[in-house]
Amino acid sequence: MKLLIINGPNMNLVGKREQEIYGAKSFTTYLKKLRSHYPDIHIEYYQSNIEGEIIDALHKAGFLYDGIILNAGGYTHTSIAIADAVRAIKAPVVEVHISNIFARESFRHTSLIAPVVKGSIIGLGMESYRLAVESFKTMIG
Repeated sequence: MKLLIINGPNMNLVGKREQEIYGAKSFTTYLKKLRSHYPDIHIEYYQSNIEGEIIDALHKAGFLYDGIILNAGGYTHTSIAIADAVRAIKAPVVEVHISNIFARESFRHTSLIAPVVKGSIIGLGMESYRLAVESFKTMIG
C-alpha cells in the first residue's frame, strides 16, 4: 500500500508552536515512528504553507497513491479549492486534525473538506495519523 500524508500551513512548526495544543514532538520525529510501525506500507510526506501547492500535490498523488491523509490546517475552514481537488481525484482521502477543532474558536467548527473525504479523525493528537493509516488498512487491505 502506498499512502501520502499532506500537511498544510504551519504544520512545519509542530513541536515548536502552541505546544499545549500540538505537543512538543515535531512531525518529522513522529513520521519516523509511524513509518517504523508500518514497515510494509510506503508512507510519503508532503507539507506546504501554500494552498495551490497543496492542490497540485493532491492532483498528482490522487491518481498514483492508494490513499491520502490530509491535514489542511487552517485551509480546512476556508478552501473550497482544496475541497474541489479532493472531490476530483480517485484516491480516498482521510482528513485529520491534531487538535479538536470543535473545542477551539467557532470559525474552526466548519470543515469545508469533511463533506468530500472518506472520514475525519479529529482531536487525538499525532495518533490521528496512525488511526488514519489503520483506516486505510481496513478500507484497502
